[in-house]
Amino acid sequence: MTQLTLFQQKMGALLPQIRLRYQEPMSKHTSFRIGGPAEVMAFPRNVEELGQILKVSKELDVKPIILGAGTNVLAPDEGIAGVVICLKGCLEGMERLGEEAIYVSAGVTMTRAAVFAADLGLSGLEFAHGIPGSVGGGVYMNAGAYGGEICQVCEAVDVMDLDGTLRRCSREEMGFSYRHSGLEDRGGIVTGAVFALEKKDPRQIRDRMRELLAKRSASQPLDMPSAGSAFKRPAGGYAAALIEQAGLKGFSVGGAAISQKHAGFAVNLGGATAADVKELLRQVSDRVYAASGIRLEPEVRIW
Repeated sequence: MTQLTLFQQKMGALLPQIRLRYQEPMSKHTSFRIGGPAEVMAFPRNVEELGQILKVSKELDVKPIILGAGTNVLAPDEGIAGVVICLKGCLEGMERLGEEAIYVSAGVTMTRAAVFAADLGLSGLEFAHGIPGSVGGGVYMNAGAYGGEICQVCEAVDVMDLDGTLRRCSREEMGFSYRHSGLEDRGGIVTGAVFALEKKDPRQIRDRMRELLAKRSASQPLDMPSAGSAFKRPAGGYAAALIEQAGLKGFSVGGAAISQKHAGFAVNLGGATAADVKELLRQVSDRVYAASGIRLEPEVRIW
């Protein structure tokens, strides 16, 4: 076994009960299948373990990086020093609250949350069916699709600060905007959220979910590694349309390319690096700007 770094030794000694992996490839934990090794990757099993990891990270004067399902992340080729906390498979509970609300823990996928609501005859999360990320990540970035957004149904969010303190934030305190929440500015980890929904015929809810899933399957490159929409929707247009109008469908840099099926997606053709993807996004943004005067900004979180 490779000799552990001093930081790895300290984390292991201070967190003997926590599942840790050393030099864990980020490519195994991101939908892009890209990224070098994390010096330490921690896998908490519950909120209490998450709090322990955060407190130890603070003691060691390192700011942890939080990873959910890894579906909207481009991890660096050179890897990540310090600790990455992986919440996938952690914080998994869901429950009904009263007649028209549900509580969903951060590690639950958006698709599972939508199905849970549908089974209860509660409408409002249909748009989330098929979004591959976790509820924690979805709330953090105000994820959306097909006219729906998390902020439309999210009533409250449980947040753990980086010192391990838990608090509940209202919708207003979350500071939601397009593909953004206030947590991105001030820090904090989503541990769960309350969604206010409305009663509806379960058959209608499932019909809508099937309709949206069919649209997604027909138009998106779901069979290739990607991180969903590569660019945010700009004012005055749609990213995919602008990219296609600039003649960039299928345009590639190294192993990364704009999808032939949907111009809004950047995909890994096989062996793509983070450098390939970043250069692809830069060139596409520049060429679209030259062609239309509209500057595209990445929606992918570039670490």
